[in-house]
Amino acid sequence: MAKTNKIFKLKIERPRNVKNDILSGLTVALVLVPEALAFSFVAKVDPIVGLYAAFMMGMITAIFGGRPGMISGATGAVAVIFAPLMIGLYGDGLTSQEAEGYLFATVALMGIFQLLFGLFKMGKFIRMVPHPVMLGFVNGLAIIIFKAQFEMFYTGHGEHAQLLAPAQLGIMIGLIILTMLISQFFPKLTKAVPATLVAILSITAISLFLKKVGIHEERTVIDFVQSIDPSKTTIAASLPRFQIPIMPLTLENFNLILPFAFLAACVGLIESLMTLTLIDELTGTRGRSNRESIAQGLANITNGFFGGMGGCVTLGQSMINIHGGGRGRLSGISAATFLLMVLLFAAPLIELIPLSALVGVMFMLVIATFEWSSFRIIPSVPKIDAFIIILVSTVTVLVNIATAVFIGIIVSALAFAWEHGKKIHATVSTSDTGMKVYTLESALFFGSAQSFKELFDPAGDPQDVVIDFKKARVYDHSGIEIINNVTKRYAEQGKFLHLLNLSSECRELLTKAESIVEISVIEELDWHIADNKLG
Repeated sequence: MAKTNKIFKLKIERPRNVKNDILSGLTVALVLVPEALAFSFVAKVDPIVGLYAAFMMGMITAIFGGRPGMISGATGAVAVIFAPLMIGLYGDGLTSQEAEGYLFATVALMGIFQLLFGLFKMGKFIRMVPHPVMLGFVNGLAIIIFKAQFEMFYTGHGEHAQLLAPAQLGIMIGLIILTMLISQFFPKLTKAVPATLVAILSITAISLFLKKVGIHEERTVIDFVQSIDPSKTTIAASLPRFQIPIMPLTLENFNLILPFAFLAACVGLIESLMTLTLIDELTGTRGRSNRESIAQGLANITNGFFGGMGGCVTLGQSMINIHGGGRGRLSGISAATFLLMVLLFAAPLIELIPLSALVGVMFMLVIATFEWSSFRIIPSVPKIDAFIIILVSTVTVLVNIATAVFIGIIVSALAFAWEHGKKIHATVSTSDTGMKVYTLESALFFGSAQSFKELFDPAGDPQDVVIDFKKARVYDHSGIEIINNVTKRYAEQGKFLHLLNLSSECRELLTKAESIVEISVIEELDWHIADNKLG
């Protein structure tokens, strides 16, 4: 027995693998750079603002967050919410520096909302998300990540974007495939080094060789930056500096940023907490949602006062980290530290990484993230669950994560109410005193109210009728109201309806509704009818 306990203890409390955490963190940092730059472009801000956000989000949530191994940074989900704000401010004639003052104030307010969410321990509500919604969320994000990579096959942006020349495009696709093959098969040789890191380094070396011999000049990270902002010659930067967001403190301005801050807070928490739940399932451990919410809030407040665009958990980088062996807080701290080192010292080296290597890594991430089992289970699960999976995936891609999850939860709740509302039934018997007894065997709530009403026959039933709630419960005011309605139907026939075996919760509901309902509650069937009838 002692031996069994010892083995169990070692399995649970084994030390973290420092090497895997550090190497996986390095891989994550390399992938964070181009995404932070791309999301800066989406949000219409200086690329350095996105890199600062990735560093601060990653470091603070790695230290204080509720899920070791989960990675936070600048994200597209948050960037697309801030983009309309920035576009509107630019349209009002503000300079980029003035507009960023409004943005930083919005990010700080977003962080306050998230901090309050965690302090009031509302993270538990993530348990309300049904599994089909989770599947739809994961699939939708995988599709978004997949679509985001196509930008790498073009030069320029917007109306000036042009597809790469056929030869250049062909070589790039070939290098992407090679990246994916290395990522897939290198672990069969050894797992001492993360396969994605090996793939990035290998493709970078091949790209430099092809450039040297004049066969092909691969587009690199710095080329991508310059396609976004031609004035940028490097991604190097100094340490973030404290600065109070500069925005005129007026009620009008507060009303302007409030909706953007609240929506960004909701989207950020939904993506973060659902990613936390997903990683819990993958690792067989349990994260702390309220602690993660507090950490997200602290990180975004810090972003607001240190010049970052804010963000949340990044599903892509989190999955890369988990699959690369990064399970401890050190992996997130390493990723943020390496990213800072890139900004301060190693920018020239990172700028040489070809886009094909990063796209290949992200494609492998999409394959690992997408729930391919969805196709297998859709024919066998209830039709409404299959519909919810497809619906949430579609809305995630076309609208945003928050809207998709809210719609999925609402549809799931309505479907649950509909199905359980149809299943209400009762066993009918007659007592020794001649009373007809309906033994209810289901939940009575708004969804089952109509079915409950149809169980009874006031015209054909005897003088006294009893509803036995020993196997049932009343859950809401709709249940109370329909009982009152049935009571009145019996009263119209000069008959009496009595309730038996009510739970304490049901009695409490009746007590609160006693001003609008008139119902007889009895303690047992063998009781004197004449003394207990209601007048």
